[in-house]
Amino acid sequence: MTKRHGYALLSAIVALIVVLSAALYIGVASDDGGGESSGNTFSGPRAPHNSAAPASTGVWVGSWSASPVGGEPGTETDGLAGRSLRNVVHTTVGGTSARITLSNLYGQSPLTITHASIAVAAGTHTAEAIMETMRRLTFGGNTAVVIPAGRQVLSDTVALRIPADRDVLVTTYSPAPSGSVTYHPRARQISYAAQGDRTEDATGTAYTERTEYWRYLTALDVLSDEAEGTVVAFGDSLTDGLRSTENANRRWPDLLSDRLHTAIRSGADVPRYSVVNQGIGGNQVLADGLGRPAENQAGVSRFARDVLGRTNVKVVVVDLGINDILRNRRLTGPDQVLAGLRTLVGQAHARGIKVIGATLMPFDGHRGYSAARENIRRGINAGIRAGRVYDAVVDFDQAVRDPYDPRRLRADYDSGDHLHPSDKGYERMAQAFDLDLLKGSAQARL
Repeated sequence: MTKRHGYALLSAIVALIVVLSAALYIGVASDDGGGESSGNTFSGPRAPHNSAAPASTGVWVGSWSASPVGGEPGTETDGLAGRSLRNVVHTTVGGTSARITLSNLYGQSPLTITHASIAVAAGTHTAEAIMETMRRLTFGGNTAVVIPAGRQVLSDTVALRIPADRDVLVTTYSPAPSGSVTYHPRARQISYAAQGDRTEDATGTAYTERTEYWRYLTALDVLSDEAEGTVVAFGDSLTDGLRSTENANRRWPDLLSDRLHTAIRSGADVPRYSVVNQGIGGNQVLADGLGRPAENQAGVSRFARDVLGRTNVKVVVVDLGINDILRNRRLTGPDQVLAGLRTLVGQAHARGIKVIGATLMPFDGHRGYSAARENIRRGINAGIRAGRVYDAVVDFDQAVRDPYDPRRLRADYDSGDHLHPSDKGYERMAQAFDLDLLKGSAQARL
């Protein structure tokens, strides 16, 4: 059989799967990938009866998450057909069962996943799994799923003890072209890929391709006996952890999680929450990126998906606005950004979610700095500090600025580009966070 005929046969098989699956369609999440819908389009054989988790006590919370950003360059035609994609993610809390969310938000055609698995990593910086933790994932009881373009899918619950503060491996295999791969770039975490279906290969030896992308995977939830709710960190590259040490989990939300759980173990009176990260590099409050659907959607556009759509959210911490200052040439003052931030707060309050807001950090020395932009930053911070936006405030600006030149980051907190913090700077941001701010609920009115 020629290679061309082989592809034709494979395409025909996948088309048949899609047609058959349509008859079993139950409904999926909304077009923007929002919400927590467990509806799927199913295909493939049934999994073994014991693959799903039994009923258990505990609370569902987010243990890890990442926002879908766009379509991976170079995958527009074939996607990553014929490869196993092993995403490495780091948990913030543990649990007795797990489930994942996969997104095809930026795909142009249905995405067929025929095999997926989850396992606890054998260590750090590795694609190797602990053999006895390897579990096959299912979707409505089936081992395969077809995710329509622009949609997402939630897996079935699988019984697996997920430890806190550990790497977990989530692997998917797609046999056929599906168009652009929905991804999160600049993850500061190395993940892996292998040729062929190596989904349940615990050794990891076939995973010779390395990438700093998370692909398709947007959330890992756990049925937790350690936490009672989720904190979402919502922001731009400063939240995403750009220029922090790779594979070290030194983003400020990681370090906030460490502080919170250290306090819990010591018996402090603080909420038992997980912390998940919904930062996107270059993200703005007001402006979408290009494309349909828009890549790097504005904060006001993606808030429903990336905050309200996460699991059991109690608090959101918003650190957003610096890219509006740097990139929006029509911005002449703080009012538009402040109005956009208030829109986020209104959406959160409608769901009973408390909103903690961060002041915008200094950036003198960065190529985008100007006196006019500095004045806008100070105006935004004045509005935030005056209590006219958020339920509570964490003053990142005060925490990391140079005391002798408040327009700049302190030298040891500066990664070198005068905008993004160093590891020490991210640590200082986490230390500046008063854990008592996590207590209580949303204000009825600001």
